[in-house]
Amino acid sequence: MTAPALVALAHGSRDPRAAQTIQALIAELRSQRPDLTIEGAYLDLAKPSFATVIDRLAKKGHEEIVVVPLLLTEAFHATVDVPTVIETALAAHPHLQIRVTDVLGLEPRFLEVLDERLRAALSAARVRELDALVLASAGSADPLVTQAVARLARIWGTHHKLPVVAAYAATTPPATGEAVRAFRGEGRRHIAVASLFLAPGKLADVAAELALEAGAVAVSEPLGAHPEVARTILARFAVGAVELVPV
Repeated sequence: MTAPALVALAHGSRDPRAAQTIQALIAELRSQRPDLTIEGAYLDLAKPSFATVIDRLAKKGHEEIVVVPLLLTEAFHATVDVPTVIETALAAHPHLQIRVTDVLGLEPRFLEVLDERLRAALSAARVRELDALVLASAGSADPLVTQAVARLARIWGTHHKLPVVAAYAATTPPATGEAVRAFRGEGRRHIAVASLFLAPGKLADVAAELALEAGAVAVSEPLGAHPEVARTILARFAVGAVELVPV
C-alpha cells in the first residue's frame, strides 16, 4: 500500500529568508523519510500555492494526502485560511482524500531547539551570564493563543530557574522591548530573547529589533529547519496517515 503524500503547508512571506527556511525544512523531511512524497506549499505571499501542489500531486496519481500546517498556534490562519484552501482543493479534486493534521503547535520539545539557537546567539555576543529571559512570538488577538505562549514561557523559566516573560511582535502586549525594559527596571541587566517563530520574517525582525533597542544582550534565531521540527511534522503526518485508513 502506497503511503499518502505529505504536504507541509506554510503561511508564506515576501521575505526570501522565510521561503529558504521552508525549503531547507522540506529537505530535512525528505532526508528523514526518503520513502515519502513530500511537498511544501504556501497559504499566501509565496509559491507554490497549495492549489498548485495539490494539482501536481493529483496529476501524478496520488489519491491520499496528509496536510501538516506549519503553524505554531491555532490562530486565524489555522482556523480560517487552512480550511478554506482545503475546501477549494476538494472542490477541484473530489476524488482525493485529504486529511489535515493538528498544527505544529507550541511543543515543549521546541524549547530545546530554542535553547540551542539561544546558546549560539549568546556565544556570538560573548555573553556568559543571564538573569532573565523573554520568549518572543508573533502575538494574536485570541486569548487562548497568548495563554498557550505564556504557559510555555513558564515551563521554560522553570527549566532554567530564571524569570521568563512572554512577549509579542504584534497585536498583544507586552512587546519585546517593553518586556526587556520591565526586567531592566527590576535591576536585571543580562536579558536574552528566544525567537519562537518558525522562520525569519518581518515579525521576527520587529521582535528582535525592539528587544535589542531596549537593551537585550542577545536574540536567538527562529526555530528554522531543525531536525526536531522535522520530526514533529512527521509525527503529525503519522497520525494523519492512520486516520485516512478505513475502519
